[in-house]
Amino acid sequence: MSEAATHSSTAAVARPELLASLDPLLREWLPRQRWFAGKGRPVTGFSLVGGVELLPPTANLGLLHLLVCAHQPLTPAQGAAPHPGDCYQLLIGVREALPPRLAPALIGHLEEGPLAGRTVYEALYDARPADVLLEAIRTRARIGDLRFECALRQEIRGGLVPRLVTSEQSNSSIIYGDTFILKLLRRIVPGNNPDLELPLVLAREGCARVPAPAGWLLADLASDHDSYVLGVLQPFVQGATDGWELALRELAKGEDIGDVSGFGDEARALGRATAEVHTALARALPTVTLGHAQMGLLADGMTERLEAAARAVPALRSYAPGLRTAFEALADLAAEGRTWTAQRIHGDLHLGQCLRAPSGEWSLIDFEGEPSKPLAERRMPQPPARDIAGMLRSFDYAAHSHRPVAAGWADACRAAYCTGYAEVSGADPRTDPVLLRAYETDKAVYEVLYEARHRPDWLPVPMAAIRRLAASP
Repeated sequence: MSEAATHSSTAAVARPELLASLDPLLREWLPRQRWFAGKGRPVTGFSLVGGVELLPPTANLGLLHLLVCAHQPLTPAQGAAPHPGDCYQLLIGVREALPPRLAPALIGHLEEGPLAGRTVYEALYDARPADVLLEAIRTRARIGDLRFECALRQEIRGGLVPRLVTSEQSNSSIIYGDTFILKLLRRIVPGNNPDLELPLVLAREGCARVPAPAGWLLADLASDHDSYVLGVLQPFVQGATDGWELALRELAKGEDIGDVSGFGDEARALGRATAEVHTALARALPTVTLGHAQMGLLADGMTERLEAAARAVPALRSYAPGLRTAFEALADLAAEGRTWTAQRIHGDLHLGQCLRAPSGEWSLIDFEGEPSKPLAERRMPQPPARDIAGMLRSFDYAAHSHRPVAAGWADACRAAYCTGYAEVSGADPRTDPVLLRAYETDKAVYEVLYEARHRPDWLPVPMAAIRRLAASP
């Protein structure tokens, strides 16, 4: 039995004085992490949402699991209403001194508090703490407020060597011996996170396009009625390549593709995979009909986002009138009595969220949705066209990463993807051009705002789409 499991009945809760001693170190370290959402605003303090000793600190090693709320001043866009701050999941290792191999994981040295004189670090870089997490899932441990679950009939053997995936963005992942991958959510909220909810639903439906959860980690806090989903363990697709990497590799060959050759074949297969997931979700979960009132609100939201983006990005302003017609056309169509079906979808679909196994099969991953959106919004039924528009925009991004820009490649991929989708769903997305244009436009507007703020060198990519979409009839 694991050290964590044996400690489950007497898990010590991290004390407030511990957080006070960590405060100055976390203020420096936390904003530098890629998954920290509050960049550009200073951290003014922390509050402890939950804390457990997964391994009680000894002379050799301690492991703390902390749920910490980071307090930051509001921006003008957020208004003056009280904001509790974002809650983050931290796994903090404690040692007297760090070995050289853990130097990149350093958080700092504690000068005071219950761990004075110790060194604290990002524990996920360390194999031993990573082992504790997998063993806790395997044994379905209960440790303080933490609940580790293992899927029925799932066998997790010990001795799998862990390694941290260093290319993560909004979360962190550990691969165990090319057998499992544990995704640990960093910015967490209470409620049923779709990153666990939807793969469980799809597993029950027998949809093989999404790796079925092998285990998961929850926090049941006395202060909240809802559990917090903290992590999901899934089978690791060994030798898989994500769609973005595969697309860039094909583009680098410098070969044109047709509808049924080169990456066109992959785009078509990816369209089929997307449709299989959408079909399974529609079969398993409730769908709703969106009429005049609902689509009017949807179009209004798109228009508001356009206006806000145009205020922030001057290059967008001259195109705003043409872009607005996409949303007006959708509202007009709804006013004429047209209705659409909404269902649960992926919510943030692009080439990087798709894995191609060596066998050629495609899988969809990362169902969390856009982490910046409220959880309730991410769990709302939406037209499948939103996912499809995200993928079409992703083909465009890949084409613009190539020099010269491979516009014909993007067009062929977009067509092949829609063809594949229609082969499974029975409905070609291109037969509803008004809805698809509205969602593509909304996505491109979001991209312009994002690139202007974070990656100005990439701004020409969505701006090329903006010019095309603004001129569309």
